[in-house]
Amino acid sequence: MMGWEGVLIAAAGVWAGAINTVVGSGTLVTFPVLVALGYPPVTATTSNAIGLITGSVTGAYGYRHELVGQRNRLLGYAVASFLGAICGTVLLLSLPQDAFEVIVPWLVGFSVLLVALQPLAAKRLRDRDGENRSGPLLYVLVFLIGVYGGYFTAAQGIMLVGVMGLLLVDPLQRINAFKNTLAAVVNVVAGVIYAFVAPISWPVVGILAASSTVGGLLGAKVGRRLPAAVLRGTVVVIGVAAVVRLLM
Repeated sequence: MMGWEGVLIAAAGVWAGAINTVVGSGTLVTFPVLVALGYPPVTATTSNAIGLITGSVTGAYGYRHELVGQRNRLLGYAVASFLGAICGTVLLLSLPQDAFEVIVPWLVGFSVLLVALQPLAAKRLRDRDGENRSGPLLYVLVFLIGVYGGYFTAAQGIMLVGVMGLLLVDPLQRINAFKNTLAAVVNVVAGVIYAFVAPISWPVVGILAASSTVGGLLGAKVGRRLPAAVLRGTVVVIGVAAVVRLLM
């Protein structure tokens, strides 16, 4: 690895850590960088997943105050994400990489639409009785997003915000806190499995781990101060950019 390549990967890691914490889809920053530098797609995916674990964990920690009193709900969602992540990593290691990526832009685009429509949907739920009406559906969707996250990781945060924003009446900042924690669960599970059975570039992992940690801390400080409308707008803008990138 050349010196300038390490600097470029580090810069991408800081940005990805911050974006993952505030919105999600940080992988769409680092993955193209690694591929452009000559790393095979599978190696780029697995190294990226492991390297961004620290950024995901620090981002989730930065949002801990928004999760006070939500322990039981969070544990339930985390179990669904955990199981989904295991299935996703199995898919990555057993299926051709193109098989799943064909539908990724459509999944991300649908999630962005959910985020954009979330205020209207949440208002209708509140007008009905002011309670969450997610039921088993939310757990199924969190599981499926975990499968996707374990396979490719990119934009799983946008999907989580979109789905949870539609089905829950919680404040958007709390939903973002759920998102950060669940994404961290998926990344840790996938990363541990990849480390034992998949091709990994450990120098890339080291650089991304250090730089995404800084990005995760910065992202938590910024994201927790954003008004809901600004946060939602950021999700939509980055989500649209993610769809465009995936279609290229």
